Amino acid sequence: MAKKSSKSGFQSAAGLIRYFEEEKTGFKIDPRFIIVLSVVTAIVITALKIAYPV
Repeated sequence: MAKKSSKSGFQSAAGLIRYFEEEKTGFKIDPRFIIVLSVVTAIVITALKIAYPV
């Protein structure tokens, strides 16, 4: 009889992706940068609405 591999768990048998392995390939963005960018975008949009009312 063939031995079962201990590396392939239930996730791989069910066809699910192991996300902690996929995390290594992408670039990382600091969460503070996203928050600052969102606040700056909101300020710019508000300033444009005040400057150019419709």
